[in-house]
Amino acid sequence: MRHILQSGQNRCYDSIGTEISCQGSGHDGEWQPGAAWPTHRFEVQDRVVVDHLSGLTWTLDANVGEFPCTWMEAFDQIATMNREQYGGHIDWRLPNRHELRSLISYQAKNPALPSCHPFINLFLGWYWSSTSAAINPAYAWSVHTEGGRMFYGRKDQAYLFWPVRDAGNGLLSSTGQQHCYNVLGEEIACAGTGQDGELRMGNPWPDKRFIVNGEVVHDQLTDLFWLIHADLSDGPTTWQEALALVQEWSLQRTGDGLLWRLPSINELASLVDCGSHSPALPFGHPFTGLNDGYWTSTTSYFETSWAWVLYLNKGACGVGNKPLREFFVWPVGVAAPSNGA
Repeated sequence: MRHILQSGQNRCYDSIGTEISCQGSGHDGEWQPGAAWPTHRFEVQDRVVVDHLSGLTWTLDANVGEFPCTWMEAFDQIATMNREQYGGHIDWRLPNRHELRSLISYQAKNPALPSCHPFINLFLGWYWSSTSAAINPAYAWSVHTEGGRMFYGRKDQAYLFWPVRDAGNGLLSSTGQQHCYNVLGEEIACAGTGQDGELRMGNPWPDKRFIVNGEVVHDQLTDLFWLIHADLSDGPTTWQEALALVQEWSLQRTGDGLLWRLPSINELASLVDCGSHSPALPFGHPFTGLNDGYWTSTTSYFETSWAWVLYLNKGACGVGNKPLREFFVWPVGVAAPSNGA
């Protein structure tokens, strides 16, 4: 599995939010898929913090701007930081959507950051990313640090910003966004904007991302496998029904060399193309039977009777009430270990 980070979730909760044993649950807390977090993830270096998981460098002060500002004002303030060589650096930028989400721990709340984080002046609210929302480019993606939600806000609204620098270590992929937009949502030339569409930070996607083999699709960016028909349940289910359905279905496929389960929020969000919407999937994708909302195996730690959901038309990461029959099921597969492994 490539370009996916562990969510941080290491505990499991049932449909009413009670903590349970992870063994055999199929939850994110049991599998903990993705790149593991280092024991000493964050290193403070004067006014900056190096994240040894992503390779990115952040400002130690999570509110360098002091006050909420519009999206364009965030770019302007970062330009001022570079002129003044904040922390001894001249290459600060607004993080893209993937970079901003990489700070989130799904086993934490108030803030939804790893318990070992050293950051100061953290605001429990929305932080801007440099990624415009393809469904309406007058809006940009943002992350709420209280619980980890990711949605988009109008670019003339006032949020905080958290500068980042460095290109990372290759664990994060690019978002797919290739164009730039002003506050009205009009496409503009990217040069000098600092937007995601200009910088395109992260590991580039392979030329041919999806390989179809019968009813299974191999994503060559992440090395994950997905059903080509993205509706295992043929209708909405509860969260527990989704987990049980995937476990039962996977027992019938023991000969395909793959281990199937309900994806974590980071695995499911890896499919999103931030240059597309309705669905927010890469152009030319092979998938059929697409729906808007999909369950993940990741519980919302902010309210453990809820679980994370990917809203595929927008590309947003939100939550759903586990007992409600509202969302759909799209299993993910990983290569089974060889005998003796």
